[in-house]
Amino acid sequence: MSDLRVGIGIDAHAFDFDLPLVLGGVAFPGEPGLAGHSDGDVLAHALTDAVLGAAGLDDIGALFPSDDDRWKGADSIDLLERAYAVVREAGFGLVNADCVLVGQRPRIADHRAAIRARLADALDVDIGLVSVRATTTDRLGFVGREEGLAAQAVALVRRIDAET
Repeated sequence: MSDLRVGIGIDAHAFDFDLPLVLGGVAFPGEPGLAGHSDGDVLAHALTDAVLGAAGLDDIGALFPSDDDRWKGADSIDLLERAYAVVREAGFGLVNADCVLVGQRPRIADHRAAIRARLADALDVDIGLVSVRATTTDRLGFVGREEGLAAQAVALVRRIDAET
């Protein structure tokens, strides 16, 4: 079995104009939030599934079920930290992660560094190992109609004992 493993995570949530928007653990004042059992942070959710998948573990829903009230309104950065602890316990450490927000809004350029820092901090890795980008769908689909946001993430992990 290879010492390197890759995982992908995908998440999508509808806008909820009564909630604050949080992406990658960073608040976006003045933007509609995302409906979800937790805080709806699609970037953190996609990255959580990517690191779990890379380690061959269950998904975010298995760890933090939406029918469990303990996770209602949860901070998704906290969920990412908890999930990554499970990944570490399984014997893997992050090599790098790449996250892509899909939506017409908001623009993330002014927040990119803060998002990268929050995600890297949650994973206890150098910020240089986490990239964050965004794209639109040129007004196609639910994100193009500004009904919500989606995100994809890819994570590469290495067996911890293989690092030496």
